[in-house]
Amino acid sequence: MKKEDVPQDESCFSHTNMKEVVYAVDKDGKYGKALSSGWDAKTIALNESLELIEEQLRETIQKIKQGELSPIAYYMELQRMDVVVLSGYVGLWQWRVKRHLKAKTFKKLSEKILKKYAEAFEVSLEELKNPKI
Repeated sequence: MKKEDVPQDESCFSHTNMKEVVYAVDKDGKYGKALSSGWDAKTIALNESLELIEEQLRETIQKIKQGELSPIAYYMELQRMDVVVLSGYVGLWQWRVKRHLKAKTFKKLSEKILKKYAEAFEVSLEELKNPKI
């Protein structure tokens, strides 16, 4: 894309002085940096992905209320983590983290294990056990 064609559409940056750096071709045909205030296609894609994330979070909250999932699932979704990432933070095998996502297993976890999760999610032990959902 040519520098003069870099999109300047409405986006989350529009109400601030922030700009996004993109690469574009200058008048000499060389790639260089250009500033963009936004791009409609990107804004639409980001908004749709955020809506999907919110929908998934609502489904997770419902499953927690129904006693299917543990609060770990909620905080994992909230922090945009998956089992692989979370297992790295808490220092547990992935299969153990998967088990801890079950409400019945969560209720039996030791304080030591619960503290690892609370630290990973940067919440108190009380907030981990009783999320405000």
